[in-house]
Amino acid sequence: MRTLNWYFDFVSPYAYLQSARLEEFAEHVLVRCHPVLFAGMLQHHGHKGPAEIASKRRFTYEHVTWLAQRNNIPLTWPAHHPFNPLPLLRLAILLDAPIDVVRRLFAFVWRDGHLPDDPVAWHALLEELKVAPEELDAPEVKEALREDTRTAIEAGVFGVPTVELDGQLIWGFEATDMVRAKIAEDAFFDSPAIVAARSVPAGVQRRT
Repeated sequence: MRTLNWYFDFVSPYAYLQSARLEEFAEHVLVRCHPVLFAGMLQHHGHKGPAEIASKRRFTYEHVTWLAQRNNIPLTWPAHHPFNPLPLLRLAILLDAPIDVVRRLFAFVWRDGHLPDDPVAWHALLEELKVAPEELDAPEVKEALREDTRTAIEAGVFGVPTVELDGQLIWGFEATDMVRAKIAEDAFFDSPAIVAARSVPAGVQRRT
């Protein structure tokens, strides 16, 4: 069975939206979820996050809200954003990140509006998942997150959510239809048009 690798960070509302589609992917391919630290990717590539540019931040939040409504996905914004996703990422790693756990953790933030810095809600979640708080501080859990992030960057991943299937990287919730086409082995992925797109040479470079 083909394996679809799904790279995500709980800080991303777009990753939350695509998490609602993971079962659809899993009907046809084996889905493996990989928690990664988006902030680490931004630092590696020298990018700013969407929330670090005021006008882009506002549009991003409007866009996500529109997409959620359009796709019938429940959405409750947490008290603030961005937030520190490390506890959620380490919790996903500790539990081996199966789809049901990943979706539960996304729902904690983006459906129910909670954050790990809400002690009552956070401890209730840990009790539900039968995890002791100190388990999240295990050195091997922290290192696993660092390693997953490094591996993703080495594979060419630059943002979340990103799907990797048959060597093809597909980024963003808006590209979900492209993921479905790749799962269906659409011949377009081997067409002259897309081969040509991959071969467009770089032009003028922005000064840094």
